Amino acid sequence: MPSSLPAAEPPPHPDLGLRIESSEGRARATVFETPHGLVHTPTFMPVATKASLKGITHGQLAALAPDIMLANTYHLHLRPGEARIERLGGLHGFTGWRGPWITDSGGYQVFSLDALAKVDEGGVTLRSHLDGSPVRLGPIEAMGIQEALGADLIMAFDHCLGLPASREALQAAVARTTRWTAACAAARTREDQALFGIIQGGTDPLLRAESVAGLLPLDLPGYAIGGLAVGEGGAAMRAAVDATTPLLPETKPRYLMGVGQPLDLLDAIAAGVDMFDCVLPTRNGRRGWLWTRDGTVRIAAHQHADDESPLDAECACEVCTTHSRAYLRHLFKTGEHTAVTLGSLHNLTFLFDLVRQARQAILTGRFASFAAGFRTRYEAGEARWQAAHDADPEAARRSREAQGRREARRSETAGDATDA
Repeated sequence: MPSSLPAAEPPPHPDLGLRIESSEGRARATVFETPHGLVHTPTFMPVATKASLKGITHGQLAALAPDIMLANTYHLHLRPGEARIERLGGLHGFTGWRGPWITDSGGYQVFSLDALAKVDEGGVTLRSHLDGSPVRLGPIEAMGIQEALGADLIMAFDHCLGLPASREALQAAVARTTRWTAACAAARTREDQALFGIIQGGTDPLLRAESVAGLLPLDLPGYAIGGLAVGEGGAAMRAAVDATTPLLPETKPRYLMGVGQPLDLLDAIAAGVDMFDCVLPTRNGRRGWLWTRDGTVRIAAHQHADDESPLDAECACEVCTTHSRAYLRHLFKTGEHTAVTLGSLHNLTFLFDLVRQARQAILTGRFASFAAGFRTRYEAGEARWQAAHDADPEAARRSREAQGRREARRSETAGDATDA
């Protein structure tokens, strides 16, 4: 445990006052209160990595009306620095977005910047992906940065491993995360920020239970399920979530970190998860991979060149009510900046609509039928695309080449691994 813990007693944890409005099975609709507004769950939290949603204007963000936004501690620590943001009014004043904010702790960078990171008992020393200079992150640093940023909800510093990993490594990460979380709780000086602990343990249900058992005595305002969507595969992720959520307090928010595929969200909601964040809506939007109720549309494909139909006839966003698939394909194929905005805007709208419809279905006692109907239609569309793709060897070759280019870009920009 870090040796330089503050001597002063930390303030009491705030009570978010979570209220369960309705439930169906394990799925639940809740509401809780932050200093900057109510959060209704299930909710999706868009990732504003550098305090901005890529390609989305403030006016468009206001129309999307997220209950809560997420910003990245590591990136904002590097640029422009938490001291400057604090002087300019914290995240709320600096960005002009006055609704609730949540910040991560920087712990994810232990995974995403593994090649640049060295873990010790007190935290992690990284080399900045910008200039190679050393960056120190640990429980004390994470709390200091997040208190300066001023988010309503803040995350404990954790040790996130990529999967697969050995059981010994996962067990060590669980124990380290427990110690670091206790250090975060002790280092707090603000009473208006709700600290969430992060459950680790990979896909091992016994290690997940061990992590929960280590964190529950801290009686934190909320708990997150971390260390998933890091290489384990969909079935293993679902099993881990199913095993973990029943162990968490019913009176506290439950947050599944870094998960944003439409069907994964429905599965997690069914398991009792309340909150989600992910970079996929904007990242896939920039690539032209656009979600619809009939699966993902790869809008740059030749089949859309003369298609006058909307992207998704049941979507009320600006993209679907104004533009044809042919026009969207033209924007992406010619590299127009507008494509980035429209792709991101549609995917965010789609995911917000999905989660809000899921919430309404829980409130009206029809979540199971809603989720089943959505899954059937979505998977049928995905299957049609896969069949057409497999029947065209040239398209398959181009797809493999494009995937190779994407992986190369990701390896070249490892520092932006959490960048929306």
